[in-house]
Amino acid sequence: MNLEMQQFKADFFKALAHPLRIRILELLAEGDKNVNEIQTLVGSEGSAVSQQLTILRAKNIVTGTKEGNKVIYTLKDPMIIELLAVARQIFNNHLVDTITILDKFKEDEEEETMVPKN
Repeated sequence: MNLEMQQFKADFFKALAHPLRIRILELLAEGDKNVNEIQTLVGSEGSAVSQQLTILRAKNIVTGTKEGNKVIYTLKDPMIIELLAVARQIFNNHLVDTITILDKFKEDEEEETMVPKN
């Protein structure tokens, strides 16, 4: 069972491993949308958006419901919104760490330039 869970997680994160797919999920977190709406919002070609939606559907991350001549896409699990928020927080934490390192580096450089050399 543990191996199955690890495989599920690996496949799940692979399905998320594309910037356009992440952007699509962020948009769907705001509400259901059809392909044309997603296309317009991401500024990408329809074929690229459709291709990414196909991958997300295949992994049961989004679902599509036919309404007339349009397919309306929605997040399969609302916890995706939380996952994206956690990913943003992790990014922010890394950014804070990087800024701290850069500030320390800058302080060290300033100290070196202030110390007279013999």
